[in-house]
Amino acid sequence: MKIGIIGGGKVGGTIATLLESCEFCSAVRLGDVRPNLNLRGLKKASASRLDVKRAAALAAFVRSCDAVVSAAPYFLNRAIAAACATARVSYFDLTEDVATTNFIRGLARKTKGVTFMPQCGLAPGAINIVGGSLASSLDRARSVEMRVGALPQFASNQMKYYLSWSTAGLINEYCQLGEALHGGKLIATLPLDGVERLTIDGVEYEAFNTSGGVATMCETFAGKVGELNYKTMRYPGHRDLMKFLLQDLNLGAQQELLTQIFDQEVPLTDSDVVVFYVSAVGMKGGGLVQRSFVKKMRGDTVQGRRLSAIQLTTAAGVVAVLELFAGGALKPGFVKQESVTLAEFLSTQWGGRVYGGAAEG
Repeated sequence: MKIGIIGGGKVGGTIATLLESCEFCSAVRLGDVRPNLNLRGLKKASASRLDVKRAAALAAFVRSCDAVVSAAPYFLNRAIAAACATARVSYFDLTEDVATTNFIRGLARKTKGVTFMPQCGLAPGAINIVGGSLASSLDRARSVEMRVGALPQFASNQMKYYLSWSTAGLINEYCQLGEALHGGKLIATLPLDGVERLTIDGVEYEAFNTSGGVATMCETFAGKVGELNYKTMRYPGHRDLMKFLLQDLNLGAQQELLTQIFDQEVPLTDSDVVVFYVSAVGMKGGGLVQRSFVKKMRGDTVQGRRLSAIQLTTAAGVVAVLELFAGGALKPGFVKQESVTLAEFLSTQWGGRVYGGAAEG
């Protein structure tokens, strides 16, 4: 299977790196507006200049692939997904943007026989596969809590945070309304609200509402789970500073400006850790039980390339579902993350390698 990746940055390059060892992938085509992408050590990969805003070039790129992964900024995904629909090429992306996902769902309704699976990666993505599987393992789920933190291992600034992934995506999820289930019914959640504290392996974190991480789970589990929510984890104190910037100074209304400031002034780090936590409480066999999936994940060296934790966990999430797609496990149409079982996810080469061995209870 020939896989196209649009966006050859840190995550796009990492997806290509993981695909290098996958038998189901025969070739990788990377498309990016930037020249001279680093393909060192990647024998399956080739790169070409691609401007997504040039419709003819985008269409030609998509037609040359059996499946396309968008690793581009979320605001470019609609054009890429539309090109895939026209060419009848299956589409995957990493978006946390709810409006983009709804647009893709509409395309899937009108495009028969083609798989559309947005929201792959870490969160959304793997977190929903795990959360959905834990909820489904109970006779009746009372609550499902999903928490993810992509954090620097060391931070000395006031935010206790350095950049490790898309700045535009980070700020967008801090600004948009989220979704949750309360009393089994869908509610909207305010970004940066719902602050709580939790301790994992002796380290204290704060968690608060952000958008996108719950993906389509509220729709899937409405009326079946009492309380279901997703929150982002940070070191204590981060949320208050972000609230000051985004709400008190109203920079949430100027996301492009804030993105520029962050990219210019907040350091980028490869020394990061991903903290992954899911807890489900409910009835099983007549008794109340709690089941959890907890793991801290760090970077690794693959194909001679040093990959950060956020690169590795995000890319592993999408490469795992690509393997399932190649094996015929994903149906045509709009595919939700939680339609993949945890057992299926961990049976894949990279899903198992990166997410396997978690502390489960």
